[in-house]
Amino acid sequence: MPVILVLTFVVPNGVLLIASAQPRSSDGNRVIALEKKWTEAYKHREVTILSSLLAEDFVITVEDGSTYGKLGYISHSADSSVQVEIAELSELKVRFHGNVAVVTGAYDEIGTSRGNRYEYRDRLTDVWLRSPNGWQVISSHYSVPVKL
Repeated sequence: MPVILVLTFVVPNGVLLIASAQPRSSDGNRVIALEKKWTEAYKHREVTILSSLLAEDFVITVEDGSTYGKLGYISHSADSSVQVEIAELSELKVRFHGNVAVVTGAYDEIGTSRGNRYEYRDRLTDVWLRSPNGWQVISSHYSVPVKL
């Protein structure tokens, strides 16, 4: 259901002005689709797609606090010693600030790395920037929620 924000202003001559803002659902759907495309490209080691989605100055912070730029992330993604079996996004929410979209949500990944089984249940924050060439992710942060 679309959300409509109605603002009412009283101007000096007593006339009411009403403005409404529709949510940016088409942009939101586009960014969510790109999140899913990114996840699938990572899972299947599709370097060309990853390269097109990541801005040149992209930086990611992963679960252990390590950070990688675009080249480091793509190199890790292409590493054949990592086998991603499951990569799923959920609870995705998009907020817009001008030409910037901030996506928050959950990410689950199961696979093997150098023969060792791993499983991540993360929270994520991704920052996308709309440029004349379309949306690209400029920053990403993944963390493991702490259970208290």
